[in-house]
Amino acid sequence: MSFPHARHGCSGTFAVAAAVARRAIAASLVATALLAAQTGAAQQPNDTDWVATWGASPQSRLESLFGPPPVPLQFEDQTIRMIARISKGGEALRVRLTNTFGTESLVIGAARVAVHAGGGMIHGGTDRALTFGGSPTITIPPGAPALSDPVDLEVDDLAELAVSVYLPESTAGVTAHSLGRQTTYISTAGDYTGEITFPTGSTTQIRYFFSGVEVLADKNTRAIVTLGDSITDGFAATVDANNRWPDQLAERIFSTPDHDKLAVVNEGISGNRVLNTVVGPAGLARFDRDVIAQTGVAFATVMLGINDIGFGAFLPAQAVTAERIIQGYRQMIVRAHARCIKIFGATLTPFEGAGYFTPEGEEKRQAVNDFIRNSGEFDGVIDFDAVIRDPAEPTRMLPVYDSGDHLHPSDAGYDAMADAVDLQLFRQPMRDCVAAD
Repeated sequence: MSFPHARHGCSGTFAVAAAVARRAIAASLVATALLAAQTGAAQQPNDTDWVATWGASPQSRLESLFGPPPVPLQFEDQTIRMIARISKGGEALRVRLTNTFGTESLVIGAARVAVHAGGGMIHGGTDRALTFGGSPTITIPPGAPALSDPVDLEVDDLAELAVSVYLPESTAGVTAHSLGRQTTYISTAGDYTGEITFPTGSTTQIRYFFSGVEVLADKNTRAIVTLGDSITDGFAATVDANNRWPDQLAERIFSTPDHDKLAVVNEGISGNRVLNTVVGPAGLARFDRDVIAQTGVAFATVMLGINDIGFGAFLPAQAVTAERIIQGYRQMIVRAHARCIKIFGATLTPFEGAGYFTPEGEEKRQAVNDFIRNSGEFDGVIDFDAVIRDPAEPTRMLPVYDSGDHLHPSDAGYDAMADAVDLQLFRQPMRDCVAAD
């Protein structure tokens, strides 16, 4: 037996194997580069990281507070073009689709993203195909989300994007965001995801299967997630004007020096509550998905509870005490802190004159607001109540800030709310914190 000879033979075998491996790796790199060139996939510089910049919390179109549930819109061989004004811009982006409430697989035949040019139109030079693991199509199982591959499209702060999704098969529009306050364009038959001028067959203000946008930005950029009900969702705000208070907060951020490394992600659902699930999953039920799971999140605001109080006037079985709402807040606080997220409480705004106002409900609102302001358990307070209440009648909204229903602010009211947020709250993420597994 000759060990030197054996070692020499083994080295030759390894050399051949190594050469084959090198050729395979080189071929793989070439194929990857070609795929990136074809799909617009982005390479990530070391000084950047992904951060959520826009959101629309999914909810079921089968839910109904009073009466039978609505019949979901049925799509087949149609394209949906949806508009989203992001907060923080970046060097590249990726899009999140979702089949959260679907009971059948969701087939995406094609999807594209572009800069919005107004109406149903896009700027053609910005149009990019979305891929999923390199494929232009994807089948999303029931209950699952899908995150696109990175897209090499540089977008500015506060840019408006158009996301177009082609549904080739019969598809029930079950997973949606019901209060878009933004026009969604639905095509006649066909795949029009890449068309500059969109052949609109109908419009709605509901967003379907589209729940988020992330951008590749400076690695120190952090997201603020605004968890709330219709007042955060923008009920009564002017359609297509981006006047919700989180929108206007984003505008303030990018007009204020040294605050540009922040993004704002709106996770409001109209009718939402802390404790009960009827209109959208309850705040406690969706907190992990809509807040904790957001990419790059460091801060959260919570403005939930007025519907817990008000709906109890119509639904006695769902009536709750102020103490139970506060207990819900405490759960959100401990869960946020476990993930190194600072969480700020927003006081509940006046609602006398609204359809579900009662004196008992007002007592609960005052008790909840006292906890938010004075307990010290939140990391900070945003006192929306103090800003938009009428000094002469503090249980009512100041008329100039009232949309007319005595519950939801007007555009001016939303603007005043955004102006009331102290940007210093977002100056520093939690220090010396290690997120729990």
